[in-house]
Amino acid sequence: MQFSDLGLENSLMSTVEHLGFTEPTEIQQKAIPAAMSGHDLIASSKTGSGKTLAFILPAMQRLLKNRALSKKDPRVLILMPTRELAKQVYSQLRMFTSASQFKAVLILGGENFNDQVKTLEKDPHFIVATPGRLADHLSQGHFYLNGLELLILDEADRMLDLGFATQLTQINNAADHRKRQTLMFSATLDHAQVNDFALALLKKPKRIAIGSAYTEHQDITKRFYLSDNLTHKEALLEHFLANETYQQVIIFTATRSDTDRLANILIEKGISASALSGELNQGQRNQIMDSFCKGQNKVLVTTDLASRGLDLLNVSHVINFDMPKHAEEYVHRIGRTGRAGSKGDAISFVGPKDWLSFKNVEGLLQQTTQFDFFNGLKAKFTGLKPKKTKKIKTSSDSKSKNQGKSKSALPVKSNIKTFLLAKEVGDMPVLRKKKALPVDKIESSDLEES
Repeated sequence: MQFSDLGLENSLMSTVEHLGFTEPTEIQQKAIPAAMSGHDLIASSKTGSGKTLAFILPAMQRLLKNRALSKKDPRVLILMPTRELAKQVYSQLRMFTSASQFKAVLILGGENFNDQVKTLEKDPHFIVATPGRLADHLSQGHFYLNGLELLILDEADRMLDLGFATQLTQINNAADHRKRQTLMFSATLDHAQVNDFALALLKKPKRIAIGSAYTEHQDITKRFYLSDNLTHKEALLEHFLANETYQQVIIFTATRSDTDRLANILIEKGISASALSGELNQGQRNQIMDSFCKGQNKVLVTTDLASRGLDLLNVSHVINFDMPKHAEEYVHRIGRTGRAGSKGDAISFVGPKDWLSFKNVEGLLQQTTQFDFFNGLKAKFTGLKPKKTKKIKTSSDSKSKNQGKSKSALPVKSNIKTFLLAKEVGDMPVLRKKKALPVDKIESSDLEES
C-alpha cells in the first residue's frame, strides 16, 4: 500500500511526499482508513511504529473535508501524558498546518499560564496539550469544547498511570456530544483501566492491535555486558564512547543524581554531554532537549523521563547504564533508536543490583541472553543463582505425621471451651459459655466438634 492509496486530499499528499513518506506503516495502513470513515478507534502498537502520523493525517483530512461545528471552539484536541511527547507531536503537526489555514497551539504545564490564556483566545483549530494544564484552563472558562469534532488520546495507558483519570473525564464530559469522534492509542490493550475508560469514552470502537505492545524492534541490535560494580560500569561506558562509532547516544540511569555525575565525567573526557532529569524546571528541560535535537550535544544522560515520546532520528545508540525497574520500560527506552527504518544499537550493563530487573526483561522478551564483553574489561560477576524457597508446612503435612495414631492416643484437653449464640439484646449478641463436661463423659463427637 502507498499513501496515495488512502484517498488523502492533494494538499496533504503534497506534504507527505515532501517529507519523504511513501509507504504507510502497518498501524497507519489500518488506523488511517478506520479513522477517516468516522469510527471511534482504540489501537495499540509498539513504540516507533508511526502512531503520530496515524492520527494527524485523519485529523487534517477531517478539517479539510468537513464544515466546523463551531466558529470559536477547537476542532481537534490531542492529549499527551508528558510535555516532551506533546512537543514532539506538535512539531510534526506544524509541518501539516503551516501550509494551511488551520492554527495549532501547544498548552503545557510548567509554562506561563496567562500567555496560554491569550493563545486560547485566538480560537485555534488544533490544541496539543497535557491533560492537567488543559483541565485547569477548561475549569476557568478560557475555552469551550462544545464544538470539538475529534478527541485524540495518545499513550492513554500512561496518562491513566500518571493519575490523569479525573482530568480526562472532565475533558470528555465537556465535549460529550454525538458528533464527536474519539481516537485512543495505547501501548497495550491489556490494561484494565484503559478498557474501562474506553467503554466510557468511545462509541462502538474499532480495535486495532499491531503485534505485541512489547514486541522487540527488528532494526535494533541488543547487547548485554555483565559488570562488577559502579566503577566497572563507568569503565565500560568510557570504553564504548572511545572506541565505537556513533551519531548521538542516550544513556539511561536509575537516579537523578547519576545523570549529573555521569554527564560531568563525560564532559571531563572531552565528550559533549548534557543531563536531563525531572528536578529541572521546564525552561531548563526545553533548552537541554533543543540543544540535543540540534546536535549540539552528542550524549544525553537521563532518567526514564525521556524513555517515551522522543522522536530523534540521529540517535544511533541507547545505553542502559542501569536496567529499568519495570521490564516494559526497557522496550520504551531502546525504542528511542532504530526509528523510521534506521538501524539502532541498544547496550545494557547488568550488575548484581540489576540482575532481577534483567531477568524480568529476559522473561518479557521471551529470550535467552548471551553476554558480550570488551577485551580487558570482562566481569568477574556471572549472575545470581535463584534463591531456594523454603517449604511451608501445611496442615496436610501435620496430619500425615499423625496417621496411624488412634484417637485415644491424642491428648485430650480437660477444659473444652465452646460458645453458643443466645437471644440478641439490642445490637450486641450475648455469648453463653457451655458448662465443661468431665473428661470421662466426653464423647468422640464432642472432640470432633471442638
